[in-house]
Amino acid sequence: MNETIQSGPAVDSGPLKALLSRDRVAVNVKISSKKRMLEEMAELLSRQLPGMDQQTVFSVLNERERLGSTGIGDGIALPHGRLNGISNPIAAAMKLHQPLDFDAIDDRPITIVIGLLVPAEATDPHLKVLSELAGAFSNTDFRKTVFEASSPDALFNLLI
Repeated sequence: MNETIQSGPAVDSGPLKALLSRDRVAVNVKISSKKRMLEEMAELLSRQLPGMDQQTVFSVLNERERLGSTGIGDGIALPHGRLNGISNPIAAAMKLHQPLDFDAIDDRPITIVIGLLVPAEATDPHLKVLSELAGAFSNTDFRKTVFEASSPDALFNLLI
């Protein structure tokens, strides 16, 4: 399928350009619970991390989620955490098959999930990426385009 992807009013260079790889993007993911979504995100984030245990990544995401929902509203969640053993931030992206209740700030279900792991000692880069993501998703046209992505390639290209 030859799909034309228009960048539209998106950011010049996506906040995930250096953090996201194509194999850490999934679309049409069937999820039945918040816990299961975090497990799937941990699996995606664990890809290309030699020696990284998926359960460790899940624990980091789950611990952060217990502090308060990372659902930022408008159908978007940004589960994230600090992880020992990595030297650079990494990201993964998922578009869910159907909306999932996630205790988001606006009490609406989520459909787009961007997971982020940063080195345990990182502070400023972590906050900068989260801020850039929140800013990008506050753009209605960009958000709408992301929600319409029908393939992993389309979602990946929009986010980078």
